[in-house]
Amino acid sequence: MQTQSSLQSDWLRAYYFACAAFSVIWIAAAILLAGQPGAVAFLLVVYPLWDALANLIDARVNGGLQANPSQTLNVAVSTVTALAVAIALGHSTYAVLAVFGAWAILSGLLQLYTGVRRWRIYGAQWVMILSGAQSALAGGYMISQSFAAAAPTILDIVPYAGFGAFYFLLSSIWLVVAARRKAHA
Repeated sequence: MQTQSSLQSDWLRAYYFACAAFSVIWIAAAILLAGQPGAVAFLLVVYPLWDALANLIDARVNGGLQANPSQTLNVAVSTVTALAVAIALGHSTYAVLAVFGAWAILSGLLQLYTGVRRWRIYGAQWVMILSGAQSALAGGYMISQSFAAAAPTILDIVPYAGFGAFYFLLSSIWLVVAARRKAHA
């Protein structure tokens, strides 16, 4: 019989893997469809919406929205970001990159907080903490690039999504290894 902690750890492994898979699919679509404005607009809006949905589901599985204030706030921030991206698409790619940068900073800090909070319970959260910190730094870089001379494209966001995929996959693998070690101890 599995303990509540073991069930939550199983959930986190599956959740992190699903987030990695989504990011890889998003990256492939962004690269393949980079020259198609309608598809690019869809992908740019879907990315933060996916983050909102993923945080919503994860918070509900882990005790609800009230028990997970950082994820609850992340759901709101990511939803507002999707709307801001839709609006920014009507202005310029510079505005879109600036919105993504602001979102990366906020969601990264919220992810960092969630990772620190979860570390006490599940361990193996150092990857998510590192990911949150790097997301915040990447957001600052995206904002600085939104003022550059060269017009940004969706391909400027691909590395950010790639690092996210890597960190989610690494977290999932790390939890699998930790569970196996614990089972054999």
